[in-house]
Amino acid sequence: MKGFVVAGALLAALAVAAGAFGAHALTDRLSAERLATWETAARYHLVHALALVLLGAVAARWPAPLLSISGWLFTAGILIFGGTLYALALGGPRWLGAITPIGGASLIAAWIALAVAVARS
Repeated sequence: MKGFVVAGALLAALAVAAGAFGAHALTDRLSAERLATWETAARYHLVHALALVLLGAVAARWPAPLLSISGWLFTAGILIFGGTLYALALGGPRWLGAITPIGGASLIAAWIALAVAVARS
């Protein structure tokens, strides 16, 4: 589970960089709607990167195989949800919007898997 802590910390650093990039480099370049999309991506990215770090701490206390599934779901959710929103904010193809909910569902499933894993331990 140490790998999820490392991945979460690195993804959190990337989320902070993405948020700063949006606030400083994109403010004058994107419409208010696209900037809001970027900010949503950065917020969810950061929250779920921190969840990966939390997952590593939880796994040290309550080891459970389901925690690994939760970690991979968080990772997939960050990449799919955040990635598609970042791309849409930068003018990516609109069909990416149809993929975004898959990332959101992955994040929801990750939280449920985390809850079930801890409840069963």
